[in-house]
Amino acid sequence: MRFVFGPVASRRFGLSLGVDLSPERKRCNYDCLYCELGGAKPIAVFDNPAPPSEIVREVKSALETCKPDKLTITANGEPTLYPYLDELIDDLNAIKGSAKLTILSNGSAIGVPSVAKALAKLDIVKLSLDAAEMKSFRKVDRPEKSWSDLGEQIESMARFRARYKGELAIEILLVKGANDTEANFAALAAALKKIAPDRVDIGSIERPSAYRVQAASIETMRSLLDRLAGLNAQIIPSAYAAAKQSLDKEALLALLNRRSLSFDEAAAILDDRSIALLNALVANGLVAIKTQSDKRFYALEVIGSK
Repeated sequence: MRFVFGPVASRRFGLSLGVDLSPERKRCNYDCLYCELGGAKPIAVFDNPAPPSEIVREVKSALETCKPDKLTITANGEPTLYPYLDELIDDLNAIKGSAKLTILSNGSAIGVPSVAKALAKLDIVKLSLDAAEMKSFRKVDRPEKSWSDLGEQIESMARFRARYKGELAIEILLVKGANDTEANFAALAAALKKIAPDRVDIGSIERPSAYRVQAASIETMRSLLDRLAGLNAQIIPSAYAAAKQSLDKEALLALLNRRSLSFDEAAAILDDRSIALLNALVANGLVAIKTQSDKRFYALEVIGSK
């Protein structure tokens, strides 16, 4: 399938069937230091979008054989850049069944009325907020040049929270030497108290990333966690749901084209036949083994260029 992948066992959202709005290449208005898709020049416009009907057709077919906990809209980049997002969300809501419709967004467009209107129809909205202090933000997220104001983005998140009836999660990903400063932690604490999300997820680099950067220590993550008392904050667990799947060669390559797979995760979610096939793909040179922070991953070459 072109647009659908998984289901995968997500650290945050259980068994999740992914809906990738940009399967062929990275389209994002940020060029984050930690991005597992690889470095790429940030863009402001999503060119050559697929029509919603093509995406919905694949999702409907996948749901005939899969009953995920979440149906997750994502992209090789930023899904809110997709120009037909409102229509797509309406169509997916009509076929999702018991799955909760979710989006993984960097939060940059939450102040755009049409985007906020579309996201309000989702069961779960996950927005990133890696920094609430401008120096750290520009260092870690590296936005497209037309991006405007971090303070207004935070205010827009708070306004969205005030009227949104679903679950709002904020994710913070820390990078050593980029957004792990006391100034940023103080700014994040103030911003998150204003936004008042349902939960805050704190994490760091776990998969091979676009640039040569290092994960923040667990002590650093706990330092931020201590500042967020009363905000239902947590450090993202690395445990994966036990959901063994049997994937063929095409499905394994499609999954790795979107995200690398740690050895631990592969053991948790793939059956013995799929693991054997994965190792055969390594032996044949179609899949590489990479290392990040002493963890080993199955991976393809990253999307985009550094």
